[in-house]
Amino acid sequence: MIEFRNVSKSFWTGERRKVILDRASFRVDLGNSLGILAPNGTGKTTLVNMMAGLEKPDEGEITRKSRISFPLGFMGGMVPRLSAMENCRFIARIYDKDPDYLEAFCRWVCGLEEYFDMPVGTYSSGMQARFSFALLLALDFDIYLIDEGMPATTDAEFNKKAGHILFERLKTATVVIVSHQASTLEKFCNSAAVLKNGQLHMFDTLEEAKALYDYEPQSA
Repeated sequence: MIEFRNVSKSFWTGERRKVILDRASFRVDLGNSLGILAPNGTGKTTLVNMMAGLEKPDEGEITRKSRISFPLGFMGGMVPRLSAMENCRFIARIYDKDPDYLEAFCRWVCGLEEYFDMPVGTYSSGMQARFSFALLLALDFDIYLIDEGMPATTDAEFNKKAGHILFERLKTATVVIVSHQASTLEKFCNSAAVLKNGQLHMFDTLEEAKALYDYEPQSA
């Protein structure tokens, strides 16, 4: 479960204060996957990072009572000078997992071959995304956080393999997806919300959320 109670978050852009959330209260329960629609530039990544505990609110309280993933594509927990193999074994100890299993799983999913034993700081953005995605799949979470704005991989074979594993995982787990496109949310989400002008409007169905989201033209 993730619960926001009267949470506010804003940034100073140098010219004005940009409000991400204004006293927002909502809850994500296990078994009720949530899709959040928001135009680009409205704070989707910030919202997901607050759910994961990577960013703190200015005001209010965020409660987490489940195993919550880091956002898909997040590389902040990696040590750039270490190889993927070394990072795997380090992270396995943090999550109390078998280091041999975690390393073997990520080697198989990533398909990075000899690069798996090279420093992740030397990887391309696509290789980093593949490694981060593999780690997300190797660790068991109750709630998976997916931000469409995170770096993507263009490797077709990896996408097919990892996508199949993720799809199977999400049959029993809960997911929170933030996107500016409703089609991204259709396969996974039971309920939906719209982030608009600092307010998170919750709905029981995606169709209801789309009606509000499409009511006014959204910025690209």
